Amino acid sequence: MSRIAPALDDLIGIEDPDDLMVEIIDLLSESGTPQAGNYYTFVYRPKTSGIRYDQNPLVAVTNVYSWGFVGINFHWGESRSYTFNEVVGGVYQVTAQEIKDLQALPFGKYRLNS
Repeated sequence: MSRIAPALDDLIGIEDPDDLMVEIIDLLSESGTPQAGNYYTFVYRPKTSGIRYDQNPLVAVTNVYSWGFVGINFHWGESRSYTFNEVVGGVYQVTAQEIKDLQALPFGKYRLNS
């Protein structure tokens, strides 16, 4: 059962990505360290200057390392690297069923790190 589906009617129409992200993580449980093969969302603030990033990524984790993890970002459709130190708060695991629901919500927040 999707934890997102029952709340979709309330979430659709919220236009601010930060407001959506707060609502989404309230529906999920913090999961600890990501595992390859699973899906996650989280808040991210990189330390590297001059890069474009998604502050609220939704990813399929492909590899986990001591420094962080690599995953395919569903908002961009490409692989990205994420360091543990730049994850703000925790990571929130989502199920395969919940991916479709989350993809219907515009919670990706694209930024240029200065």
